[in-house]
Amino acid sequence: MARKKTITKDQILNAAYEVVATEGFSKFTARNIATKMKCSTQPIYLEFKNMDDLKEELFEKIHQYLAKEVFPITHTDNTIVDLALNYIHFAKNESRLYRALYLEEYGGGKRMQEFSYSYFSNAVKQDPAYEKLSDTEINSLHMGTWIVATGIAALMTSGIIHPSDQQIERLMREAIDQILERENPIDIDN
Repeated sequence: MARKKTITKDQILNAAYEVVATEGFSKFTARNIATKMKCSTQPIYLEFKNMDDLKEELFEKIHQYLAKEVFPITHTDNTIVDLALNYIHFAKNESRLYRALYLEEYGGGKRMQEFSYSYFSNAVKQDPAYEKLSDTEINSLHMGTWIVATGIAALMTSGIIHPSDQQIERLMREAIDQILERENPIDIDN
């Protein structure tokens, strides 16, 4: 009789999520994830080809969470301001996970940037206020607002500034206006 599988793929993903959310990607190891589940590393390798495979699925889980729970919340009449507020609230409420995903070298880095950009451009293109913008304009809006929002998020999570949502909204609206008034967009991605 085959031994009943006691540890599921979901449990492993949840444990991996916990590790990253509390300790960052530097602690994303089979041993640390197994320790979280109080088991050996064996179930991890039964469910996943390797740690990269697990990391892929973990990102998928995180992307789903951000796309469904975090980014869609409406605060104002402006899609971009809402996205910035949601990103900043996420940074404040889940600061360890935020840092792991967006700021750590071994974290999400490039990949989170791509996910956020595609989420941002889809949301912005659906907004009648911005539907006429070119891809270049959307790209500079993303880059410009992302830099401002990240600055606010970093300073808030460090406890250096404590702006209200209204103040953040004003900063973001000013940033958007300035970016859209510029003739030559800044491209610092390359």
